[in-house]
Amino acid sequence: MTAKSPITPSEDAGAQRQHPVVYTKEFKLAAVARLKDGKQTAQALANELGVRRNQLYKWAKMLEQNGPEASFTSRGRKPESEESELARVKRELSRVKEDFELLKKLEASFARMKR
Repeated sequence: MTAKSPITPSEDAGAQRQHPVVYTKEFKLAAVARLKDGKQTAQALANELGVRRNQLYKWAKMLEQNGPEASFTSRGRKPESEESELARVKRELSRVKEDFELLKKLEASFARMKR
C-alpha cells in the first residue's frame, strides 16, 4: 500500500500515483474545509486533488457525523503482523481456490488440444 504524502489540498495532486492511495487525516480535513468554503465546485476541487467527487462528499458526511476527533482514524486492513490467523488463512484459502479453478480450466484446455 502506498501512502499519500501529507500535502495540503491546495498543492497539485495531479502527479502520477499508484492505487490504492491512503490519504492522511490532515489531507481529508483540509479537503473538506475547501469543499465547504464554496470557492470552487466540488468537481473542480476533486479534479485538482486527484480524488473522486463522491469521495469528498463521503469525507464531509463522515466528518459531520463523527466530528473531527473521531473521523478518519481507520487505516484499512491491518498489517500482516497484527492480522488474525483466521483472517490470514481465509485470504490464503481464497487465493488457493482461485488457483485451483484456473488449473482446472487449463487442464480442460490442454485435453482439448491433445484430441
